Amino acid sequence: MTVVGVLHPGSMGAAVAAQARRNGADVLWCPPGRSSVTSERANRYGLTSVRDLRELVHAADVILSICPPAYAENVAAEVAAHAFTGIYVDANAISPHTMARVDAVAARGGATVVDGSIIGSPPSDSKFPRLYLSGLEKPLTSVASLFTGSAVHPHALTGGIGRASALKLSYSSYQKTSRVLAAVSYALARDYGVDEELLDIAQSRTTSHLAETEYIPKVAARSWRWGPEMEEVAATLREAGLPAELAEASAAVMNRWDDLRDSSLRIPEVLEHLHDARESQPD
Repeated sequence: MTVVGVLHPGSMGAAVAAQARRNGADVLWCPPGRSSVTSERANRYGLTSVRDLRELVHAADVILSICPPAYAENVAAEVAAHAFTGIYVDANAISPHTMARVDAVAARGGATVVDGSIIGSPPSDSKFPRLYLSGLEKPLTSVASLFTGSAVHPHALTGGIGRASALKLSYSSYQKTSRVLAAVSYALARDYGVDEELLDIAQSRTTSHLAETEYIPKVAARSWRWGPEMEEVAATLREAGLPAELAEASAAVMNRWDDLRDSSLRIPEVLEHLHDARESQPD
């Protein structure tokens, strides 16, 4: 039986760990410092409590770190301090550079690190998140096998540590920001009494802009006039006392496409224009 330790069983971590348990793994967690809500959740999912982190580290073959991203490095350091030599899966929403630091910290303690990212809602009978994994093939395969046939669908990525984290943030940069932008849009529409009309317009569309990649070059070619339009949006939001930063940021992005007016470039060429040569590029 594979022994899995989960740090820490929040709504996502506990639900993911429970899927490994359903597949036959013994799943451990350590209660010290955790809330009563966390304890109730862990008990509900049938996770086994241990005395402390030291006991969990010494017993576990695989450790899943699923916690707020700000804590990812500290959690890895705490585990490394106990000389964990199993497979350490960091499945947090962190940047590839942060992931590289986590890898270095955990490896110093003796662990083999797998970069993970969870995309979707906590697994249930009706929700099936994807667990993307990158790193060395053998430990990656071992982690994926914990979830084979479960509500968590593992997907292996080539290219090593950092790829899973990059995918997560690439998706989140759109998904999370678009939700916030929607809230700002509806706040402005409501101020002028046109929120129902805005909803009617939105409901006439059934696809995500993230899936409409063929439209990206059209956006670039029109940015010479869409950019100023977003500046007007920002001004209107400020006048209404609403956050204008997202509109301002959209205008700033479009400014990088100023020289592509009415162009017909392909997607790779258009995307390359978004890079600033003064900024560091991925390795």
